[in-house]
Amino acid sequence: MAKVINELSLTKELIKIPSITPLDGGAIALVAKHLRFLGFRCTILNFKDKNTASIKNLYARLGTSSPNFCFAGHTDVVPTGNVKSWNVGPFSGIVKAGKIYGRGTSDMKGAIACFIAAVSEFLKNNKKFAGSISFIITGDEEGVAINGTKKVVDYLKKKKEKINFCLVGEPSNRKKIGQMMKIGRRGSLTTYVTLTGIQGHVAYPHEACNPSTPLIKILDKLKSWKLDNGTNNFQPSNLEITKVSTDSNADNVIPATASATFNIRFNNKHTYTTLKKRIFSITQQISKKYKCKVKIKYSETGTAFITKPGKTVQMMSKVINDITNTKPVLSTSGGTSDARFIKDIAPCVEFGLVGNTMHKVNECVSINDLKKLKRIYYKVLELYFH
Repeated sequence: MAKVINELSLTKELIKIPSITPLDGGAIALVAKHLRFLGFRCTILNFKDKNTASIKNLYARLGTSSPNFCFAGHTDVVPTGNVKSWNVGPFSGIVKAGKIYGRGTSDMKGAIACFIAAVSEFLKNNKKFAGSISFIITGDEEGVAINGTKKVVDYLKKKKEKINFCLVGEPSNRKKIGQMMKIGRRGSLTTYVTLTGIQGHVAYPHEACNPSTPLIKILDKLKSWKLDNGTNNFQPSNLEITKVSTDSNADNVIPATASATFNIRFNNKHTYTTLKKRIFSITQQISKKYKCKVKIKYSETGTAFITKPGKTVQMMSKVINDITNTKPVLSTSGGTSDARFIKDIAPCVEFGLVGNTMHKVNECVSINDLKKLKRIYYKVLELYFH
């Protein structure tokens, strides 16, 4: 008899592994062990860059024919915060009052367990199906995301591995399961600006050049820049200042340097090129006026994308509605996810558990939600390969 995996039991197993990014702790191996038992061919991919930790990733596939339906997720989790503030051990996987507690229950070990459980049941009831099922599991989503899904996607391109559709198991719902399915994401651009002037005494400003003055004017100009009004699929782009500092700790010293960091979350009305051109123009114009040198660095962490709600998205939406009695909003809200890399090789959507406790103390998910998500994933597989 084919093995049927229980979603709650597997969630507990995964939670008990303290895989705080970039540490793996055996989480990828545990996922691979269960998938091999179900007949998957598993490839462990280790990637490392200079000055970064080695990251374990997994690509697993069952079958060789098309279509190839892929599930993507991550086993790494964020730090626990103050352990004393937790009501239970953050890696205990304890069940209390109908909920399972632990770091990663929501984001997103619970969803991984649900999809593996759904696959195990699907294979038991569908010994022969036309197509393939695959997994992309990374240990680098909560970190710098350099040696994770991004490099797995490059690996799959080189291998000419075809994925026809990908479901990313991120916690897409804020309050209730079935509330939202993500069909796209905004892009993200972080900018680091440093202005250099001349240090001096605050009583003799004419003998110095204060870089804080042009920096404030640059930030004011950037914040008053209305990027757009949004689109039918995306909310308006926004720029947020996250850090401002100088190199001086004294109250009576004009600093030599002043720095700021800001992030732009942008929709498909913009590109990295157009945004950087505007930022460069503003900073150069103002810094030159105040005779300060300027240095700019950028970090590009994802471009805006959308998956058009075609046949598969419509089918998934109906399944979610049927099981949860809630019609999901097709949304592009929220931060970035690994879908920003996967969209280069396959259309993808995000649907997982409720995320209102993710990254918080006492992260937890409802046992009933685990059961519902497993049922949703199972029905999606059944209808996709029907």
